[in-house]
Amino acid sequence: CSSLAIGTTTGYRLFSLSSVEQLDQVHESNEIPDVYIVERLFSSSLVVVVSHTKPQQMNVYHFKKGTEICNYSYSSKILSIRLNRQRLVVCLEESIYIHNIKDMKLLKTILDTPPNTTGLCALSINHANSYLAYPGSATSGEIALYDGNTLKTACTIPAHDGPLAALAFNSTGSKLASASEKGTVIRVFSIPGGQKLYEFRRGMKRYVNISSLVFSMDSQFLCASSNTETVHIFKLEHLTDSRPEEPPTWSGYMGKMFQAATNYLPAQVSGMMSQDRAFATVRLNISGQRNICALSTIQKLPRLLVTTSDGHLYIYNLDPQDGGECVLIKNHSLLGSGKMEENKENDLQPPVPQSYAATVARQSTVPSTSTMPGYSEDGGALRGEVIPEHEFATGPVCLDDENEFPPVSI
Repeated sequence: CSSLAIGTTTGYRLFSLSSVEQLDQVHESNEIPDVYIVERLFSSSLVVVVSHTKPQQMNVYHFKKGTEICNYSYSSKILSIRLNRQRLVVCLEESIYIHNIKDMKLLKTILDTPPNTTGLCALSINHANSYLAYPGSATSGEIALYDGNTLKTACTIPAHDGPLAALAFNSTGSKLASASEKGTVIRVFSIPGGQKLYEFRRGMKRYVNISSLVFSMDSQFLCASSNTETVHIFKLEHLTDSRPEEPPTWSGYMGKMFQAATNYLPAQVSGMMSQDRAFATVRLNISGQRNICALSTIQKLPRLLVTTSDGHLYIYNLDPQDGGECVLIKNHSLLGSGKMEENKENDLQPPVPQSYAATVARQSTVPSTSTMPGYSEDGGALRGEVIPEHEFATGPVCLDDENEFPPVSI
């Protein structure tokens, strides 16, 4: 969540997300037109590109040196690509290819996967486990979990009744979030065991197409966006074993009776009772448009980022303590000539002098306690990235111009 990659009719662009006020364009390429997949390896110079002109071919570039590392062709159209520091995964409609990213050799081909027309899959960014999740069925919400390091199937998770629409790992690969095509319920499972940890209800009135699921880097929050105008942010809290003993009141007694009663109800009913409402929400001024969300820390404060398919990046302030409605603070145009588009929506926000949004708008008055644990300020976007300790790397691998993998010549 420290950089943004977009494919365009003329090529692709890479941006750094280290500032709210200005959007730094890291790189622009017009060599290949009609790019519909562009995946960057964290903040390194390695980028994987797929174009509509050759939808069966994957091109791997070192964009700072302007060199092509390699290219591979597949039997059908490439639908999605995922990568971490250990593996590169190419997803076709009925097969998945796993490459070793250090030399780009093909390690495993998973054939005859259930029809996956959208190329839905997720890869843990933690290369210490490199878990891969993809639909295990075309008719039900079954998740196939695969260990990308040992190249073996880990388990199968019966996540939803209907077909899957979205999958996302947290930063360490210890949790997996999923949503079905109905889009009403989002579930979080432990990995690799597959036990259900959380269940969030997005809404009951209408089915929606959830296009984006993402955890915050510290795994405290989960964000979901869809083809509607509302973005939901849920807080992953432990509701049991942390409450103080309630006083012996009538309401406390009835609460315990209710909790005990849920143990005897069918799983679906008791699950409904334990649903959590969204911790924070955003109302976009557009609806029916595909968008992608991210939860990141920019300039030491938690932000929600929403990128829409019409080429805009919206940045919101997220109150990590009280939640509520997130406030839009900046709107950038991604398809212009590099110039930023001023945020006109700010004029529409009512003045709230003591609100969280008003406080964080002035950087000089921001208390240091506003920083969310588990985040870094720029995520390594402006410098060579070093593998964090929590990813259990065997040694610090510096992804800079001089010492970067995969090698330029293979």
